Amino acid sequence: MSWRNTEGRYGGLIVGLHWLMLAQLVAVYACIELREFFPKGSDPREALKLWHFMLGLSVLALVALRLAARLGGGPAPRIEPAPPHWQQRLSGLLHTALYVLMIGMPLLGWLILSAKGDPVPFFGLELPPLMGKDKELAKSLKEIHELGGTAGYYLVGLHAAAALYHHYFMRDDTLRRMSPRRG
Repeated sequence: MSWRNTEGRYGGLIVGLHWLMLAQLVAVYACIELREFFPKGSDPREALKLWHFMLGLSVLALVALRLAARLGGGPAPRIEPAPPHWQQRLSGLLHTALYVLMIGMPLLGWLILSAKGDPVPFFGLELPPLMGKDKELAKSLKEIHELGGTAGYYLVGLHAAAALYHHYFMRDDTLRRMSPRRG
Protein backbone atom coordinates (compact mmCIF):
# COMPACT_ATOMS: atom_id res chain seq x y z
CA MET A 1 0.00 0.00 0.00
CA SER A 2 1.31 3.40 -0.95
CA TRP A 3 1.89 5.95 1.81
CA ARG A 4 0.49 8.66 -0.45
CA ASN A 5 -3.04 8.94 -1.74
CA THR A 6 -3.83 7.50 -5.15
CA GLU A 7 -6.78 8.29 -7.39
CA GLY A 8 -8.83 5.50 -5.82
CA ARG A 9 -7.58 5.18 -2.21
CA TYR A 10 -6.20 7.11 0.69
CA GLY A 11 -2.57 6.38 1.44
CA GLY A 12 -1.57 3.93 4.13
CA LEU A 13 -0.46 6.62 6.58
CA ILE A 14 -3.77 8.47 6.39
CA VAL A 15 -5.76 5.22 6.64
CA GLY A 16 -3.71 4.11 9.65
CA LEU A 17 -4.06 7.46 11.39
CA HIS A 18 -7.82 7.50 10.72
CA TRP A 19 -8.37 4.15 12.45
CA LEU A 20 -5.86 4.93 15.20
CA MET A 21 -7.80 8.13 15.89
CA LEU A 22 -11.02 6.13 16.17
CA ALA A 23 -9.39 3.78 18.68
CA GLN A 24 -8.04 6.78 20.57
CA LEU A 25 -11.46 8.46 20.73
CA VAL A 26 -13.10 5.22 21.90
CA ALA A 27 -10.50 4.97 24.68
CA VAL A 28 -11.00 8.61 25.72
CA TYR A 29 -14.76 8.19 25.89
CA ALA A 30 -14.50 4.78 27.60
CA CYS A 31 -12.31 6.20 30.37
CA ILE A 32 -14.67 9.03 31.21
CA GLU A 33 -17.79 6.85 30.99
CA LEU A 34 -16.36 3.91 32.97
CA ARG A 35 -15.30 6.16 35.84
CA GLU A 36 -18.99 6.43 36.79
CA PHE A 37 -18.90 2.79 37.98
CA PHE A 38 -16.53 3.70 40.80
CA PRO A 39 -17.09 5.85 43.89
CA LYS A 40 -15.81 9.42 43.87
CA GLY A 41 -12.26 9.64 45.13
CA SER A 42 -11.57 5.93 44.61
CA ASP A 43 -8.30 4.86 43.00
CA PRO A 44 -9.93 3.27 39.91
CA ARG A 45 -12.03 6.38 39.29
CA GLU A 46 -9.02 8.67 39.62
CA ALA A 47 -6.96 6.41 37.35
CA LEU A 48 -9.65 6.51 34.66
CA LYS A 49 -9.80 10.30 34.89
CA LEU A 50 -6.01 10.47 34.58
CA TRP A 51 -6.10 8.23 31.50
CA HIS A 52 -8.92 10.35 30.07
CA PHE A 53 -6.72 13.45 30.42
CA MET A 54 -3.62 11.84 28.94
CA LEU A 55 -5.39 10.07 26.08
CA GLY A 56 -7.38 13.22 25.36
CA LEU A 57 -4.22 15.27 25.07
CA SER A 58 -2.67 12.61 22.85
CA VAL A 59 -5.63 13.13 20.49
CA LEU A 60 -4.29 16.65 20.01
CA ALA A 61 -0.85 15.30 19.08
CA LEU A 62 -2.39 12.70 16.78
CA VAL A 63 -4.60 15.22 15.01
CA ALA A 64 -1.55 17.40 14.33
CA LEU A 65 0.17 14.39 12.74
CA ARG A 66 -3.02 13.61 10.83
CA LEU A 67 -3.30 17.13 9.43
CA ALA A 68 0.35 17.03 8.33
CA ALA A 69 -0.22 13.66 6.65
CA ARG A 70 -3.35 14.98 4.97
CA LEU A 71 -1.52 18.03 3.64
CA GLY A 72 1.45 15.96 2.46
CA GLY A 73 -0.46 12.94 1.23
CA GLY A 74 -1.65 14.44 -2.02
CA PRO A 75 -5.20 15.15 -3.12
CA ALA A 76 -8.05 13.14 -1.64
CA PRO A 77 -9.15 10.28 -3.87
CA ARG A 78 -12.34 10.85 -5.83
CA ILE A 79 -15.48 8.99 -4.87
CA GLU A 80 -16.79 6.81 -7.68
CA PRO A 81 -19.51 7.36 -8.64
CA ALA A 82 -19.39 10.98 -7.52
CA PRO A 83 -22.02 11.89 -4.91
CA PRO A 84 -24.36 14.84 -5.38
CA HIS A 85 -22.92 18.28 -4.65
CA TRP A 86 -25.02 18.69 -1.49
CA GLN A 87 -23.54 15.48 -0.04
CA GLN A 88 -20.03 16.70 -0.77
CA ARG A 89 -20.76 19.98 1.02
CA LEU A 90 -22.32 18.18 3.98
CA SER A 91 -19.32 15.83 4.13
CA GLY A 92 -16.98 18.81 4.24
CA LEU A 93 -18.96 20.37 7.09
CA LEU A 94 -18.97 17.12 9.05
CA HIS A 95 -15.23 16.63 8.60
CA THR A 96 -14.62 20.23 9.70
CA ALA A 97 -16.77 19.65 12.79
CA LEU A 98 -14.83 16.47 13.59
CA TYR A 99 -11.51 18.32 13.34
CA VAL A 100 -12.87 21.12 15.55
CA LEU A 101 -13.85 18.42 18.05
CA MET A 102 -10.45 16.66 17.87
CA ILE A 103 -8.59 19.94 18.39
CA GLY A 104 -11.02 21.84 20.60
CA MET A 105 -11.83 19.14 23.15
CA PRO A 106 -8.22 18.42 24.22
CA LEU A 107 -7.51 22.15 24.39
CA LEU A 108 -10.62 22.68 26.51
CA GLY A 109 -9.54 19.85 28.80
CA TRP A 110 -6.09 21.42 29.16
CA LEU A 111 -7.69 24.80 29.89
CA ILE A 112 -10.02 23.26 32.50
CA LEU A 113 -7.15 21.65 34.39
CA SER A 114 -5.16 24.89 34.14
CA ALA A 115 -8.06 27.02 35.40
CA LYS A 116 -8.67 24.59 38.28
CA GLY A 117 -5.01 24.91 39.24
CA ASP A 118 -4.55 21.15 38.77
CA PRO A 119 -1.50 19.55 37.19
CA VAL A 120 -1.77 18.70 33.49
CA PRO A 121 -0.44 15.12 33.25
CA PHE A 122 0.89 13.67 30.03
CA PHE A 123 2.48 10.22 30.32
CA GLY A 124 4.96 11.05 33.06
CA LEU A 125 5.32 14.69 32.11
CA GLU A 126 3.50 17.69 33.50
CA LEU A 127 2.45 20.13 30.80
CA PRO A 128 2.50 23.83 31.60
CA PRO A 129 -0.81 25.49 32.44
CA LEU A 130 -2.36 27.52 29.62
CA MET A 131 -3.79 30.08 32.04
CA GLY A 132 -3.91 31.11 35.67
CA LYS A 133 -6.23 29.65 38.27
CA ASP A 134 -9.87 30.70 37.86
CA LYS A 135 -12.40 28.30 39.42
CA GLU A 136 -15.46 29.99 37.88
CA LEU A 137 -13.97 29.88 34.42
CA ALA A 138 -13.05 26.23 34.98
CA LYS A 139 -16.73 25.44 35.70
CA SER A 140 -17.85 27.22 32.54
CA LEU A 141 -15.22 25.51 30.43
CA LYS A 142 -16.18 22.13 31.91
CA GLU A 143 -19.80 22.67 30.84
CA ILE A 144 -18.65 23.47 27.29
CA HIS A 145 -16.33 20.43 27.33
CA GLU A 146 -19.17 18.15 28.43
CA LEU A 147 -21.47 19.57 25.75
CA GLY A 148 -18.72 19.02 23.17
CA GLY A 149 -18.30 15.46 24.42
CA THR A 150 -21.98 14.79 23.84
CA ALA A 151 -21.78 16.39 20.40
CA GLY A 152 -18.80 14.13 19.67
CA TYR A 153 -20.94 11.02 20.06
CA TYR A 154 -23.32 12.36 17.42
CA LEU A 155 -20.58 13.53 15.06
CA VAL A 156 -18.69 10.24 15.14
CA GLY A 157 -21.95 8.30 14.84
CA LEU A 158 -23.09 10.41 11.90
CA HIS A 159 -19.71 9.98 10.22
CA ALA A 160 -19.92 6.18 10.60
CA ALA A 161 -23.56 6.11 9.48
CA ALA A 162 -22.72 8.17 6.39
CA ALA A 163 -19.88 5.81 5.46
CA LEU A 164 -22.17 2.79 5.84
CA TYR A 165 -24.94 4.54 3.90
CA HIS A 166 -22.54 5.21 1.03
CA HIS A 167 -21.27 1.64 1.10
CA TYR A 168 -24.55 -0.23 1.35
CA PHE A 169 -27.10 2.11 -0.26
CA MET A 170 -25.20 4.42 -2.61
CA ARG A 171 -22.84 1.53 -3.47
CA ASP A 172 -19.94 3.88 -4.06
CA ASP A 173 -16.35 3.47 -2.89
CA THR A 174 -16.43 5.96 0.01
CA LEU A 175 -15.80 3.34 2.69
CA ARG A 176 -13.35 1.27 0.63
CA ARG A 177 -11.14 4.35 0.10
CA MET A 178 -10.48 4.48 3.85
CA SER A 179 -10.52 0.75 4.65
CA PRO A 180 -7.29 -1.01 5.53
CA ARG A 181 -6.11 -3.28 2.74
CA ARG A 182 -6.10 -6.99 3.40
CA GLY A 183 -3.35 -9.34 2.32
